Amino acid sequence: MKIAPPLFPATFEKRYKRFFADVRTPSGELLTLHCPNTGSMKNCLVEGSPCWYSLSDNPKRKLPGTLEIVTSSQGNLAGVNTSRPNYLVREVIEADLVPELQGYSQIRTEVRYGEEKSRIDLLLEDRSLGQCYVEVKNVTLDMGDGLATFPDAVTSRGTKHLRELMAMVAAGHRAVLFFCVQLTGVQRMEVAAEIDPGYAATLSEAVAAGVEVIAWRASIGADQIVLDQPISCLQDLPGPEL
Repeated sequence: MKIAPPLFPATFEKRYKRFFADVRTPSGELLTLHCPNTGSMKNCLVEGSPCWYSLSDNPKRKLPGTLEIVTSSQGNLAGVNTSRPNYLVREVIEADLVPELQGYSQIRTEVRYGEEKSRIDLLLEDRSLGQCYVEVKNVTLDMGDGLATFPDAVTSRGTKHLRELMAMVAAGHRAVLFFCVQLTGVQRMEVAAEIDPGYAATLSEAVAAGVEVIAWRASIGADQIVLDQPISCLQDLPGPEL
């Protein structure tokens, strides 16, 4: 994903009221931005660290810009704009770069499905291959030593999505959980069972039921964010409770 114009550099000051972030520009101006991330942003709120933001020309917006990239407590870059992962994942699928998801002739987005009134991020379809439901999750929790984890806060919504994916497998379709790891410097991704044990347990059930899991890491810069390589994931996933 090319970013034009390139993102603007700043120094991160603080996040507050969930959707607000203060940054300081190189000229010394204190700028309040929209923070498009509903998670805790654990290990991503480092005061005085480099960050990058975008500006909008929409006159109806209350805030002039959006916080896009921050620096984690481990010194890695983290993409915190949760509106970007679906585009990043769709980009690599359409380019036929994900072997597990090749061959589908059509991609639809935000399609309503399931008994719990969800919307699937990406629905891949093909006459011969059938339907493949792809749920995308943004990963930014940097645990150091090359490890990223998800979620960074308790996510009842994420657990609901896992139940919906299991239902799609039971109905005879493919279902994929795609972790978009917008975090540089990591080589593997695991579930944060200590943060949300309920999500971890449901994910174990989902994998046992046939939900597939893929994780790709992003290359992050001021002018481009792209998923550039798969990484290992869920090697330490706990088994389902009996």
